[in-house]
Amino acid sequence: MPQSSGAGHSCTLKDPSMPDSGEVTQESLQGMSVRTTQDNLGTSSLTDRQTLSRESLSHDLEFSTPKKTKHAQLDCPEEALWTTRADGRVRLRLDPCCPQLPYTVHRMFYEALDKYGDLSALGFKRQGKWEHVSYSQYYLIARKVAKGFLKLGLERAHSVAILGFNSPEWFFSAVGTVFAGGIVTGIYTTSSPEACQYIARDCRANIIVVDTQKQLEKIQKIWKNLPHLKAVVIYGESPPKKITNVYTMEEFMELGREISEETLDTIIDAQQPNQCCVLVYTSGTTGNPKGVMLSQDNITWTARFGSQAGDIQPAEVQQEVVVSYLPLSHIAAQIYDLWTGIQWGAQVCFAEPDALKGSLVNTLREVEPTSHMGVPRVWEKIMEKIQEVAAQSGFIRRKMLLWAMSVTLEQNLTCPTSDLKPFTTRLADYLVLAKVRQTLGFAKCQKNFYGAAPMTAETQRFFLGLNIRLYAGYGLSETTGPHFMSSPYNYRLYSSGKVVPGCRVKLVNEDTEGIGEICLWGRTIFMGYLNMEDKTCEAIDSEGWLHTGDTGRLDTDGFLYITGRLKELIITAGGENVPPVPIEEAVKMELPIISNAMLIGDQRKFLSMLLTLKCTLDPDTSDPTDNLTEQAVEFCQKVGSRASTVSEIVGKKDEAVYQAIEEGIQRVNANAAARPYHIQKWAILERDFSISGGELGPTMKLKRLIVLEKYKDIIDSFYQVQNK
Repeated sequence: MPQSSGAGHSCTLKDPSMPDSGEVTQESLQGMSVRTTQDNLGTSSLTDRQTLSRESLSHDLEFSTPKKTKHAQLDCPEEALWTTRADGRVRLRLDPCCPQLPYTVHRMFYEALDKYGDLSALGFKRQGKWEHVSYSQYYLIARKVAKGFLKLGLERAHSVAILGFNSPEWFFSAVGTVFAGGIVTGIYTTSSPEACQYIARDCRANIIVVDTQKQLEKIQKIWKNLPHLKAVVIYGESPPKKITNVYTMEEFMELGREISEETLDTIIDAQQPNQCCVLVYTSGTTGNPKGVMLSQDNITWTARFGSQAGDIQPAEVQQEVVVSYLPLSHIAAQIYDLWTGIQWGAQVCFAEPDALKGSLVNTLREVEPTSHMGVPRVWEKIMEKIQEVAAQSGFIRRKMLLWAMSVTLEQNLTCPTSDLKPFTTRLADYLVLAKVRQTLGFAKCQKNFYGAAPMTAETQRFFLGLNIRLYAGYGLSETTGPHFMSSPYNYRLYSSGKVVPGCRVKLVNEDTEGIGEICLWGRTIFMGYLNMEDKTCEAIDSEGWLHTGDTGRLDTDGFLYITGRLKELIITAGGENVPPVPIEEAVKMELPIISNAMLIGDQRKFLSMLLTLKCTLDPDTSDPTDNLTEQAVEFCQKVGSRASTVSEIVGKKDEAVYQAIEEGIQRVNANAAARPYHIQKWAILERDFSISGGELGPTMKLKRLIVLEKYKDIIDSFYQVQNK
């Protein structure tokens, strides 16, 4: 393996069924003309506090339009399917089942201008009022940002790191980075200075864009350790005093005037679909996070065909309206909010920074999205809020809700594909459920998605009772997001949907139940891990298949069911292979007071479990409090306990609650396949798992190794008694 190139030549034995990208001919990559509608552009107060007139927009757009915009030609088709260099190129997985011509992000946006130029692209609140930016304005601002980055010294294949909450400026910075030939790198706003330093240094960030003084201070602490960093741009707040090489967004937007439009067009025209334009860093549950390199083709192909599989509509049919609030440093939000929005002319409205602390529902009510995505924990919080409100409602209203949800759930379970609803179901929806959905902001929402982590059966059934189907997607950062999708036409309860048309899947090392490791192939597959050849070769085999490390099964109709992670598989001291997730889900289904359950038993003589209780969250920090949720209090009351806090139960070892949990565990054990699958010991922790506590990642995924280390003493106590 040649270290100098960082390309995976030794790992790319050619699959004869997969043609070279050389089959894309010069003739097939012909030029295109773009017409820009100049009427009705209107005006908008933009983030640089300037107002663009209709005339200036039309003039600038005409001036900045390259005379000939062509399909990006692959000048020299690469042989390698992967690379670890930021400036590397890869062979695209062009295939008879996936023959679509590759194109760049700029071309995707440029084509959108022709169709959607006058439409509202971005919605955001300023001083309590909604303002909007059209696609024409969006494009021009992105070009100004690109020129600003070039003026600040952005080098090709170096990064612009963005550390801030979702906003128009995040989008402008991301698109402008790609236009300027750089690489977009998101950093979670919750990252420590040390974590920021690792990512900014690894991606060779020339510029970092931040939203607040707090984030700026993180960068100031580590700047001396970042040899490639030339400038910081801050957009949400202004620093209290002038700092060298730190620019406000207003100052920054003026810098680009010194770079000509022709200079930018030359950089854009030189871009190739098989070059890296986005870096997504994995959360790094073990070791340092890995930089997942995504090509322009990864982004443009997935934005188009991944979203089509989810039934996202082009604006010619219906302009999709979405609310952006999940971290854009995660691939799910970035591909759904940012890139898919451009592809189909969606209107993206930005939530407030405190969205996940309670304000999201207000934004949803005001915006009324047509499509919405949430990680499972977001849907769980909505469910818990509804349950809390219902518990405090009068007897009649509560009974009405329970009746309506009951008849609707039964109908959706027994006749999931039928459009003919019985009278009672339609009545329940009209009298009760439609009002609930309206209160949530989902009156016009036709598609509700979830991904990034497993969702409990309890949550899925709850929303089915509200006549809200939750459509799952399955993928990774390494698949540019969705490789499997569910949709209104492609749905099966508890499944992750079907493979996106044009992509492939196979299961390896299947067991007797048809469960094997999920391996994926297609245009979604990433370029490689930045500067990590060994990790890249572990992930991508010699035929270009991505080994996900996830296990699952496919039913006869091609629906995928995730069963767990290979690395999470528990192998007991007796040699039994135990997937933890099904057992953990069974416990949570049986005991509605349980928030998190984690099974333990690797290399141990028997299985044990750590449990946490459902509690309310601090509205300011989103950290778990000591107070039980309404649902948990109701559980306590049913079993004869008056407890209303976690400490009352754990500190006093509340006999009624502990007995009820033990009985629930025994019911789960009774349904287990064999005795080695029985939970023999368990403990309730004093605090629920959280991001701040370290047990959960940014997308609420359980960090099992962290939990094992953090609660080592409790876990060891389960087995010390056994050894006596």
